[in-house]
Amino acid sequence: MSWVYLFFAGLLEIAWAIGLKASDGFSRPLISAATIAAILASLGLLGLAMRTLPMGTAYAVWSGIGIIGTTLIGVWFFGEPASIARLGCIALIAVGIVGLKLLHP
Repeated sequence: MSWVYLFFAGLLEIAWAIGLKASDGFSRPLISAATIAAILASLGLLGLAMRTLPMGTAYAVWSGIGIIGTTLIGVWFFGEPASIARLGCIALIAVGIVGLKLLHP
């Protein structure tokens, strides 16, 4: 169950990172409130995952999911650069996440 918590915590990390951009410096109240709720939910789920997963593994996977998702959404929806080198580095993060999952089933 910890990996499920961690997966959803990572998805919420993506949501709040996008929310930070969309809130325009917390000047949009509804988006700001949703962003804060996503932050709290993400951290709560991360905490639940850390009950049984090693802290370093859980944190690395959580941040990796956020990095990968936020980068891809940035490229697809916000026109951020998608160089081969940048996407290659993101792919290395994905490989690391898979490796951590295989080491800690």
